[in-house]
Amino acid sequence: MQIPVRNLWLLQFFASEMFRKDGYALVARESAPDDLPELIGRILADEVSQRLHRGLSVGFRAVARNERRVRGRINQLTTERHQLLSRGQVNCTFDEIVTDIPSNRLVRAALERAAVLVPQDPRYRSLARQMQAVGVHGPCPRLADVPHLRQQRLLQQDRTMLAVAELLLTFAIPTTDTGDRYLPLPARDDGYLRRLFEHAAFGLYRHHLAPAGWRVKHGPTQQWDVTNISPGMRAVLPSMQLDIVLQHPDAEGRGPRRVVIDTKFTSVTKAGYHRATTLSSGYVYQIYAYLMSQAAAEGNSPSEGLMLHPVVEGHFDEEVVIQNRRIRFATVDLTADGWQMADEFLSAVSPRQGHSPIE
Repeated sequence: MQIPVRNLWLLQFFASEMFRKDGYALVARESAPDDLPELIGRILADEVSQRLHRGLSVGFRAVARNERRVRGRINQLTTERHQLLSRGQVNCTFDEIVTDIPSNRLVRAALERAAVLVPQDPRYRSLARQMQAVGVHGPCPRLADVPHLRQQRLLQQDRTMLAVAELLLTFAIPTTDTGDRYLPLPARDDGYLRRLFEHAAFGLYRHHLAPAGWRVKHGPTQQWDVTNISPGMRAVLPSMQLDIVLQHPDAEGRGPRRVVIDTKFTSVTKAGYHRATTLSSGYVYQIYAYLMSQAAAEGNSPSEGLMLHPVVEGHFDEEVVIQNRRIRFATVDLTADGWQMADEFLSAVSPRQGHSPIE
């Protein structure tokens, strides 16, 4: 499957620090693709909005000033020299909680950069002003210090936000154009691409669906609904290894929803014996086994299955309901631009237009 180099790196971006916790591998380029500033800017804006809602990370700054009550350590010499006690004051040195720390300055600078790169969206400038309003005023730290910031234990919840901010400020994305920095291309073997496609899907679902109350699991195991088993079988019966599972207790107000996703890096259809094209029977059996193995425990809330395949310049999105379980086969075009790729990942788990959830 021939995938543009730029889109290979976009898949790495979807699977990277901006969506997960494993660090990212994007490198410098003079001019970024037109859609990438908006793509990264939206991710940064989403992260900053959440952090402002929960509260920004804070630090401590040593200050010395006159107070009407004792805070920290009293500076006796200064207090006596200025006769502060007669005015009901003492001069104290203490640690003050502040939001004006290097990590927050970096993010504010990135928002201001996004406002320049995507001038039609006022959200970035608004968020930058909100950060100023809560006390983030200082200059942007050196970009060379960003890796150190991401390693700080107290900033673990800011790792995604810091990584996106760094990317916006450096615009580090790869290219095959001539330059002065050389890095290996992402591997093109099928095993690597299949894992990359799976991790990109997980990264996108985690980033977009988790804030909406979804639980997004990567690589969970699922046991068979066993009613009786011989002594020797328990030692050799394998569990089922799933790629991605999405769960919501009340999706769109229609009750619980569970989607089992299996990613493949093969064509969604193939030539058939008695028809021009057909789905792979092995894939149908596989997703059917995943779903039906849990039938007894799920009751009136059956899981849905999704087989997610890549395509090059094409589209496929069809589904079938078998024994009250919806099974969907959908594709993602790996030659599309960044936002179209992201939208196709997300639309594959959205209810199809005109199809209500299974009753």
